[in-house]
Parts: sequence; structure tokens; C-alpha cells
Amino acid sequence: MRVLVVGGTSFVGRAMAHEALSRGHQVSVINRGQTATDLPPTVERLRGDRSVDFASLRGRRFDATIDCTAYRPRDVDVLARDLGDRAGFVVHVSTISAYREPAAPHLTEGDLELHPDDPSLAEAPVTSATYGPLKAMTERRAVESFAGVAVVRPTYILGSHDATHRFPYWIARARRGGAIAIPGSTDVPLQYIDARDLATFSLDLARDGRPASVHVAAPDPATTYAAVVREAIARCGAPDATTRVVDGGRVDAAGLTARFPLWAGRRGAPILTLDTTAAQERGLRPRPLAETIDDTAAWWPLDGWSDAWLSAEDEARLIATDEGPGADE
Repeated sequence: MRVLVVGGTSFVGRAMAHEALSRGHQVSVINRGQTATDLPPTVERLRGDRSVDFASLRGRRFDATIDCTAYRPRDVDVLARDLGDRAGFVVHVSTISAYREPAAPHLTEGDLELHPDDPSLAEAPVTSATYGPLKAMTERRAVESFAGVAVVRPTYILGSHDATHRFPYWIARARRGGAIAIPGSTDVPLQYIDARDLATFSLDLARDGRPASVHVAAPDPATTYAAVVREAIARCGAPDATTRVVDGGRVDAAGLTARFPLWAGRRGAPILTLDTTAAQERGLRPRPLAETIDDTAAWWPLDGWSDAWLSAEDEARLIATDEGPGADE
């Protein structure tokens, strides 16, 4: 197949391009050309800024297009205007954030409701509050704009080349060792997907060419974020690494909730307990978490640390002031 990946050089798009290459497809990527890439020279690199135009696509034709970087409806409009029906079958990468927060766990796609269209948000900045509604509007625009579309809605995406640096925090923190703070409640559910598994599934959908709207998550039933963190620590942590569960209320009070990646707060979120039957029936086969940990650890620098992460000083204060019973683990 002739495959176009919109994005193609960073994290999810990179995984899509590499998966397409591994299948022997003819691969093109289009992006602004600002991100370093390890894609081989056999990949055609096209320049385009979707906030302006994708003029380099005009006159080209593909069997499948995988769009990883659409965040608002006008992003789809540019792709549709400059590529149109020459896109072939389109796989549109959305997110489970496009759903309204459900009131119950383990729901199917048919049980869940997308955020409604809100034209007033069309040009709003992408924030934690607008991201989900914008993605819902964007995926609707994609379905309206192309003849054949599969919408994939992943949960947290993990693996190497993760530009969000969420999962790498736990890899780096495990390596540093010592007492590692984990906010409670530790039974908060978590589902995730390895970027490579998302890519494999998306290319399968592109090959099959059957429209779908499906969330992509694992495992099912959900695990917990604490179990994921502890497996990362057990697999790549320093010899003296231990965990210390700290009261979630203290984390909130200290304004440090966002510093603990993958944690959905003290009460958790039913959106991280999705039923994945539809994806499994279409061929989703998630790999063991250990492979994702190893992939991320092999990529992340041994001494790498992000200034956006929880500081050693803040972590030490949380542990020192926590008085919850049974906190040591």
C-alpha cells in the first residue's frame, strides 16, 4: 500500500511509519520538518503546516492515510481540501478524552457519549479543559470529510519516543532508587496502550478498510496505576528502590497532583476501565507491560530527568509529612 502518515516523526506518528515500513508499504510522512527523526531515507518526507496548507499533497494519491496530529476541526479541513478523496482509507487517531466522563466502569463504545460540538471552542487554546471537546469535534469532521474512516480512541499511550514524558518519569524515578512516593489510593484503575500496538492495530484497520470507531486500551479488565508503577520499579529500579504510599489528599493540598503521571486522582476515573471487546474482535493484541517498560528504558537516557517532573525535595516533603497507616511498602 501507499501509506501517508500525517505527523510521522514523533512518538505515535513515528510508530505508525515504522509499522508501515515493516509491512513493506511505500511510506510518506508530512509534517513541518522541525522534529528530528530516525526514519530511513526510503520514507518520503513532505513539508506542510496544517494550520496553513498541505500544498505538497496536491495531486498525490494514497491507499491509506493515518492522521495522528489533528487537534481541531480546521486541521481536518486542510487535509480534506488538499488531499480529499485521494487519501484512500483514513485512520483518524483521536482519544478517549473525546468521551464525556462516564458514570460507570467497563463500558463499550455504544454506552459512551462524545462531547457535543461547541463552535465557540473551535479556535480555543488546547488545554486540559478543551482538549477532549476539540478532539470529539475533530473526529466528527473527519468522518464527515472522507469516504472511509476508522476512528481509534486510545487511552494513555506508552513507549519509547514519548514526547509527553509521562511514563519515562517512572522509569527515571525507579533508576534513581530510594523511597519512591506513590499517591493513594493505589487501587485507582489504569488502562494504557503501547504505541507499537496502536500502530499495529491502526495499520490492520487501514488494510481491512472497514469503517469503525473503537477505543484502544489494555488490559481488560483494567489494572491499577500502582501495579504499573511497581512493575516498572521491579524491572528497572535501583537495588535500594522501595515504594511509599502517600495520602492523596496531601498530594492535592500540595498542588502536586499533576506531577504524578498516570495517576487519575484519589477517586480514579471510570474512563480508564473501558470494555475493549470491539478492539479485540478487530485484532487488537496488546503486548506484555514488561516489553513496554524495556522499550522505554532502552530509549530514555540513564541520567535523564525533566524539570517538569516531581522534584526530589517535594517528594521528600510528601513522604516526611505523610502519616497514613501502612504507607511503607
